[in-house]
Amino acid sequence: MEGHKYNYPREFYDQYAQSQEKSVVNKMQQKYWKTKQTLIKVTGKKEDEHVVASDADLDAKLELFHSIQRTCMELLKAIELYQKRICFLSQEENELGKFLRSQGSQDKTRAGKMMQATGKALCFSSQQRLALRTPLSRLYQEVETFRYRAISDTWLTVNRMEQYRTEYRGALLWMKDVSQELDPDLYKQMEKFRKV
Repeated sequence: MEGHKYNYPREFYDQYAQSQEKSVVNKMQQKYWKTKQTLIKVTGKKEDEHVVASDADLDAKLELFHSIQRTCMELLKAIELYQKRICFLSQEENELGKFLRSQGSQDKTRAGKMMQATGKALCFSSQQRLALRTPLSRLYQEVETFRYRAISDTWLTVNRMEQYRTEYRGALLWMKDVSQELDPDLYKQMEKFRKV
C-alpha cells in the first residue's frame, strides 16, 4: 500500500498540538470549577439564581422521589407494627375466649352457656384476625421489593445525575468567569470561551 501524503497547513497542526497540550490544563480547570461548585453546594452558599431557577422542575421531581423514599420506609414500619399488634390482639382474644369457655363449662346456668358461646366466638374471631397476616405479609414483601429494586435503582441514577449537574454547574461558573474577561475583538479570548 502506498504511503499517503497529507497536505495540511502548518497552522492546523500547530492548533492540534496546542489543543493536546492544553487538554491537561483544560482537565485541571474543569476539576477546579467542579470542586468549586461542590464547595458552593456543601457550604450552602447562594448559587446563581438563574441556574437554580432552571433546575426548579428537576428539584421538584427530586423532592417527590425523596418523599416516595420516606413514605415507603414509613409504610414498611407501619405494616410491621400492625402485624405485631394483630398478633398480640389475637393472642389476647384467644386467651379470653379460652378462659370464658372454661369458666362457662363450670357454670351450669344460662350465664355459663353465654360465656361458652362468647368464648367460642372470641376464639373464632382471633383465628380470623390471624388470617389478616398473610395479605399483610404479601403487602410488606411487595413494598420491600419496590424499595430495594425501584427506589435503590432510582437513587443510583439520581446520584449520577447530581454528579453531572455539579459538573455542569461548574462549567457554567467557568463560562461566567471567562465571559467576564471576554473581549470579542480578541480572537484568542473568543477561542478560549468556545473551548469552555
